[in-house]
Formats: sequence, C-alpha cells, structure tokens
Amino acid sequence: MRIPTPRGIEPLPMPTAAVPEVRLRAANDRAVRADGDFVVYWAIAARRRRANFALQRAVELAHELGKPLVVVEALRCGYRWASDRLHAFVLQGMADNAADFAAAGVTYWPYVEPEAGAGKGMLAALGTRACAVVTDDFPCFFLPRMVAAAGAALPVRLEAVDGNGLLPMRVGDRVFGRAFDFRRFLQKALPAHLGELPAGDALRGFDLPAAELPRGFAKRWPKASDALLAASPEALAALPIDHSVGPVELRGGAVAAGKVLRTFFDDRLARYGAERSHPDADCASGLSPYLHFGHLSAHQVFAGLAKREDWQPRKIRPTTSGQRGWLGMSETAEAFVDELVTWRELGHNYCWQRDDYEDFASLPEWAKATLAKHATDPREHVYSVDEFAASRTHDEVWNAAQRQLRETGVMQNYLRMLWGKKVLEWTRSPAEAMAVLIELNNRYALDGRDPNSYTGISWVLGRYDRPWAPERDVYGVIRYMSSGNTVKKLKMKQYLQRWGS
Repeated sequence: MRIPTPRGIEPLPMPTAAVPEVRLRAANDRAVRADGDFVVYWAIAARRRRANFALQRAVELAHELGKPLVVVEALRCGYRWASDRLHAFVLQGMADNAADFAAAGVTYWPYVEPEAGAGKGMLAALGTRACAVVTDDFPCFFLPRMVAAAGAALPVRLEAVDGNGLLPMRVGDRVFGRAFDFRRFLQKALPAHLGELPAGDALRGFDLPAAELPRGFAKRWPKASDALLAASPEALAALPIDHSVGPVELRGGAVAAGKVLRTFFDDRLARYGAERSHPDADCASGLSPYLHFGHLSAHQVFAGLAKREDWQPRKIRPTTSGQRGWLGMSETAEAFVDELVTWRELGHNYCWQRDDYEDFASLPEWAKATLAKHATDPREHVYSVDEFAASRTHDEVWNAAQRQLRETGVMQNYLRMLWGKKVLEWTRSPAEAMAVLIELNNRYALDGRDPNSYTGISWVLGRYDRPWAPERDVYGVIRYMSSGNTVKKLKMKQYLQRWGS
C-alpha cells in the first residue's frame, strides 16, 4: 500500500526492516531505561515526519519498549546569523510538522526561544523521564557540539542517526580530494545502500498512547504560539534576532518542498542537463534550502526521480571509472544525481571527517602555497564586507548575484562560483576572502551553514580542484573566472534586467 505524502513527493518503496546500524551512533555511554515514561525524538536537522531515519529509530524504540513517543523541535535564537529570514523558514516547517504529527496522534512540542539560553535544561528535563533520546547526526555548524553536550548531560542513552544522504557518512573511510575520487568510491559502495530506505511514514498505524510531559514542563518551555508558527512579523519582531535580514517569498516546510520538487520534475528537469548553468533558463532544482533544513530528504528526491526514469538498481552499469553516467538513467537525470549525491555528499564526507572545514588552514597544500605566494599582489579593487553585502562593487554581474542572494535567500548556481572568485580577487588576503564568503553566504543564504556551504566556498580557494595555468596575479594557479567571460558564455540578459542595477 502506498504511504500518503505531501503532494509532489513520491512515496518510497518498501523500507528496510530497521534503521541500518551504520547510520546509528551512540552519543553517550548511558543505557536505555526500560522503566522510563516515553521515548524522545529531538529533531534538529531532519525537521520532517516523512522518510526520516531518526524518527524511524525513535519509533522502533517506542514500540520495543511499549512507550509513547514525544517529538521535540526547538528553535534557538542565540546562534550566529539567527535572523527573521532563517527563523521564518524553520517556523513554517514547524507549522507543517505540528499538523502532520497531530494527524498521527503523536505528542509534538514546538519550542521557540524567546531569548538566548531560555531553552537550556529543556532536553535534560525530558531526559529525567525518558527511556532514551534519539536525534539527528548532522556534521557541521553548532549541531555536533550541541549533541555532544546533550549526550554528556542526559542520564539516558542518546543516539544520533545519520539521515543526511544516500550513502551513510561512516561508509566513507577517508577524506576525498576530488569529486572524481569520491565518485569512484560511490560507484563501488553506493549500490549496496540504495535498497536501505527510510520508512515513508514510520508513524503509519502508530497506536501507542499520548505521552504525559513532566510537571511544570509546559509552563517553563511553552509551545510556540500560532502567531509564531505562522512567522508573523509581530512575532518575529519580538525575538532577539537579526531583523535586517528579512523573510523571503520562498516558504519553508514539507508542503512547500513537495511543490518545489513537483515543479522541478514537471517543468525543469528535462532542461537541467543542458541549461542549468544559464541564469535565464532558471532550471535549477531549488531544493537546496529544503534539504538543508531537513524539510525534504535525499531519499525522497531520488525515489521520485527513479519513478520518473522507470529506474531500478539492476540498471546500474558496474564501473569504478569515476566518470559520470553510471547509474543507467537519462543524461539529464544523471547530471542532477551527480549534484544531489556526488557533490552534496562530498561536503558531508569532509565535514564528518574533519572539524576544521571552515578554517583557511584546511585548504590543500598546493592551494595555500600559491595563494601565499600572491598574497601581497596589488588588488585593483578592495571592498569591505558591508560594501559586498550591499552590492556596492564596480561589477554589474557580481552586484546582481549578491542582490539576488540578499533579496531572495538563493543565488543562481553558476554565478555562485563567479561570486566567490571575485571576492578572492577583491579582498586584502585569501584568508579574509574566505571569512567574507562565509559571512555573506551564512547571513543571507537559506541553504547556508551547511556542509555544501563550506566545501563550496573552499572550492573557490582550491579544494576539490587542481592547479590551472597560466599563473595570475592574486589567484596564482587557482582556477580563474571573470564576469566578462561569464556574460559571453551564458544566457543572462533577462537575469541582469531583473537583478542588475
């Protein structure tokens, strides 16, 4: 029987019987307490009900112990770059979740901090009564530190579950220096995991009673109001977050994610392979913000694509060549999967393996050497982070890309590369360029603060790339890009009319 899902998201085929062990990680050495009152799922990265390995694991434990399930989704306000934009997107997803979990008869507790630190102690309070706590294993930003701290404080077992991509992060046994090398590894390792799917709806037929929360819990950590879940301007204005970065037209949540996915498959996928680099074609998937906040899973996207392609694992072409086009899908579908799996999960691989992903010192040795050699080269233009943020450079194309990012929370994919290269050229040093790119991207981009944010920015400075001749001022042998060549190469007249000065 098909599992009902938000429109546009294909129901997954039959899932595996249990969450694969390779996706489970004990975040402390405590035991599961069989005499507790409930199992907690603490949603921090996979903020959805459907196709969610972590939720599925919590449901497994609840059924095994015969205990109710409590789903807690909290939104902090004290993290760096917290803004109306990011809060609104997350809150819209929380509103979807409130309705979805209510329909399943499961206790769902959306909590929004009214001030920094107000949520402290909430999870520990649940832990005093819980059998176990299950959460998401996300490899970057403040989430790994938060999970580690929670594991140390909780009196019961905390399990972190990897639902980030098609390949479990722990299968990657090393950092891969190039996408080519990672693709070779995927060709060998991924087929064994393509059949390990999360349950489309782990709560289907859930028949355990509703949970009773600890006394005083609701008073100290009240549920988010309807106005907050609606991300109303008045509710956002009352929070101690950055109000200068406002909400955007793009709506968050699983419902919106389903619509965006359906639009991509119906209207854009056929043109994706040949035209995705052209700004005027506007045929990017638009899925990155939803994947980042966990409103959509990579498994859901892949399942929908597989149905469109009438694809089965038997169509895989056995190879370890590292070349694209090995899954046995159409050329345009293969191009999309290479972005969804190879490039996206390459970022997860790096951030999982190393915790210095945002440090300039983590760049490849050849890149650091050539950048150091040219660090004192004269710069024709130098801008401050505020000038960059406000699109006040001499370059019309760069200003247009930054204006799109600032006003919509997204940037056209090809221009994102050029955008980064020019910041390298127009800052006083390569290290400053990296810091400026992280600041601009994480402040304005809905899909910032993500493994792909950090690896994409570091690609600008040489990661996953090779030396390119000729050697140039400022760049050295780092790959060079220019706005003039970009305008000649791409169809972007309409784009510049929309986002230019």
